[in-house]
Amino acid sequence: MAPPSPKEFIEAALFAAGPYALSYSDSKQKWLILRHLLSLLQEFPGFKLSTDIYTHNDGTEVNLLCATGFIHVANNSTSPVPLVIWLHENYPQKPPLVFVSIDGTTPIHRHHPFVDNTSGATSPPYLITWRHPSCNLTDLLRNLVHLFSIDHPFSYAPSTTTTTTKTKCFAYPSLVSHKEALDRLVGMLHYDMVALQAGTFEEIEWLSLLQEELKRRDSFTTSMINEMDMERKSLKERAKDWAEETDRLVNWLRVNDGRAVMGLDTGDIGVEDVFEMDETSRERLETSAADLAIEDVLYKLDKALELEAVSFDSYIKQVRSLAREQFFHRHKEMDLDRSTNMLRRSIDDV
Repeated sequence: MAPPSPKEFIEAALFAAGPYALSYSDSKQKWLILRHLLSLLQEFPGFKLSTDIYTHNDGTEVNLLCATGFIHVANNSTSPVPLVIWLHENYPQKPPLVFVSIDGTTPIHRHHPFVDNTSGATSPPYLITWRHPSCNLTDLLRNLVHLFSIDHPFSYAPSTTTTTTKTKCFAYPSLVSHKEALDRLVGMLHYDMVALQAGTFEEIEWLSLLQEELKRRDSFTTSMINEMDMERKSLKERAKDWAEETDRLVNWLRVNDGRAVMGLDTGDIGVEDVFEMDETSRERLETSAADLAIEDVLYKLDKALELEAVSFDSYIKQVRSLAREQFFHRHKEMDLDRSTNMLRRSIDDV
């Protein structure tokens, strides 16, 4: 038995009942679908018809007619484009659902203006502006052949596409139709938008790096300002201390200058009288002075022995005597230090 003709297959599918019934309910709609599909197959005989379940994005499942085949673009150097066309359950009021078959060996380039590179869904301006009865399947396929001749889904060449679009659409507007000009304009705008997005992403990345650098500099500057503020407070405290010391010195000078004005003998004021010293401090000062004086005498005796100005016996005798005396001075100085420390601890405890 010979296989059914395309017309017989379409009629049998459209008017089937029971579990094989398609989701097209209106009889007028079914005759329009028949006429459109026959017109499509007459111009594109390579397409094959079938029926299958289609799942919408909301999860709804419908039984639809499907046309599968290849369209050959004008540029023979590129491969034909495989298409799957589903006729919507509300066709022709709703446009058909067109997909480019995705093959792992020939992926769709991700910047194509009319084809999604993940699902293969096709959305040219012809489908977006679909109006019945001016739009039909045959004109849709012609439009896709023209679009893919300019911008093939498996070959990324935006610069050539943009140049061709600008030249034909704007330099020679009378040579193209309104729909063709719209297709090319949409493609040009899409690639301009892709280029703008790439530049914007680079600028955003650069601004992000600049923001991080400015934050780092702000943190460093804030740290420096805090350190300088602490140093300013420290210098202010030191200036206050120096001012108090200056006041004490001025008061001392005023008192001593007053003694001279009053006719007192200022010549009797020694260096020690300038400073307020207790008895312990005075003893320590005298002991330290005697220790240093003995140290100087011992140094001079060493030099005299080197120059043979004194005999060795005399040198030994003098060194022993001075060393003994120096020992007592240093022992006394240690006792004074010990007494001073004990006094300070007792004052701190109080």
